[in-house]
Amino acid sequence: MHELHSGGTGGSLIISAIARYGDRPAIADGTIRWSYRELGDAIGRFITLFRSVGLRRGAALSILSGNRAESWAAIAAAMVMGLRYTPLHPLAAEDDHAFIVEDAEIEALIVESGKFAARGATIRRRVPALKHLLSFGPVEGARDLLAELPNVAAAPLIDDSATSDIAWLAYTGGTTGRSKGVMIPHRALTTMTVLLYADWDWPAEIRYLAATPISHAAGVTVYPVMLRGGFVRLVPGFETESYCRVIEEEKITAVFLVPTLIYALVDAPQIRAKFDLSSLDMIVYGAAPMSPDRLREAIEIFGPVFVQLYGQTEAPQCITTMRKSDHDLSKPGRLGSCGRPSPLLDVKLFDREMREVAVGEPGEICVRGTLVMDGYWKRPEATAEALRGGWLHTGDVAIKDEEGYFYIVDRTKDMIISGGFNIYPREVEDALMAHPAVASAAVIGVPDPKWGEAVKAFVVLKDAVVCDAATLQAHVKDKRGAPWAPKSIDFVGTIPVTGLGKIDRKMLRAPYWEGRDRGVA
Repeated sequence: MHELHSGGTGGSLIISAIARYGDRPAIADGTIRWSYRELGDAIGRFITLFRSVGLRRGAALSILSGNRAESWAAIAAAMVMGLRYTPLHPLAAEDDHAFIVEDAEIEALIVESGKFAARGATIRRRVPALKHLLSFGPVEGARDLLAELPNVAAAPLIDDSATSDIAWLAYTGGTTGRSKGVMIPHRALTTMTVLLYADWDWPAEIRYLAATPISHAAGVTVYPVMLRGGFVRLVPGFETESYCRVIEEEKITAVFLVPTLIYALVDAPQIRAKFDLSSLDMIVYGAAPMSPDRLREAIEIFGPVFVQLYGQTEAPQCITTMRKSDHDLSKPGRLGSCGRPSPLLDVKLFDREMREVAVGEPGEICVRGTLVMDGYWKRPEATAEALRGGWLHTGDVAIKDEEGYFYIVDRTKDMIISGGFNIYPREVEDALMAHPAVASAAVIGVPDPKWGEAVKAFVVLKDAVVCDAATLQAHVKDKRGAPWAPKSIDFVGTIPVTGLGKIDRKMLRAPYWEGRDRGVA
């Protein structure tokens, strides 16, 4: 029997949207275009199929697929049934996938035919406890759900989930060691949905384009779109020209992009000129810091349509928000901010002794509220550490200004200690990207016999621009001071990023720190 204050789950949100918005366009990919009623029918059919393999409330489901409508219908079915859903990032390595499926005790894995067929077979071989291999399309040794979907009856949409159930068991990016399973209950999922809708500057008609994987940030953003009966267009990835074409064809009004993809749009004026992008009313960015100077360029091109999110898997998507009006070109310093704390959350900056720091002083961002995870799956010690003192410790260092805006300095573990100075890579990266020749930059600390660690930069120059290391070193010295100036600069074609769009510092550090202890987790 449910308690008086239970309810309000991810499942009930989906059922409500389908009941309310019937014939409105709900979701489309390259081949499928469903109304809310048709999406509801597909969800009901997936529920029937999931039950036929023995899945019941609390069972564990995982999906490895690109952006396709059936994938979202299957995720929604899991929410309604009260399954524990674990996303797999399409770009992650085989070892990561196998580890997650085993660690999360997945009972049924769905893989997309084609590029993920072999991966599905490998995971099944490596994880004997996996009971069911299912597929979207024909895959050897798997049960093809899409072949069966038209021939089964749709189950009625009745919410079997509970507020306290784990909705998503989502694994952290794993930039330091093995990723951890983050227990996101329905309580946190619905809190996130309401906060995203309340605190972002959504257009009156929501037509949302998802190009980054719906297994991650682009996917959880679908919940607030459904809350208001909006339309979701899925594309399989980001390619500048096809992305712009879809915006024009579908009259897209809202998008989510990581900064590197916004840079790609900014740096492609000839492609942008071919298409009418005037329908764009909200460009949400996040997952990684954005250079203030490049953000100014983007605002000058697209107008005052930018909204920034800051969150993490443990408190998804909306610890702070930087709204359209906060992107004020007359206050250039603010473009480096991640905004103000979301309503319904407590967000404070603490020192190592958990004392709140003064305005303008760096402290760790700590959060509490119904958005915060229940803890890490099967990791009581890591949970106790992350939630010590009754707060979620994000591992991000920030300062707060007089007006309550937060400015993330960097991850605590990424700090470079050089000659006694505490230097955060973000500070150096922003200084480098303020130079007109620089398209993007990444900074790490490398071992140095004199300084302990030396600042090293990797720089991508804009097309057809020539610039040397000495010029950029002098530029950073002028903007930040001598300790921040990179001791060495490598000019590269691209900066490696993780599947979530963050700079892959682990990859950049590996050649310099192999066999050495850098003293970070």
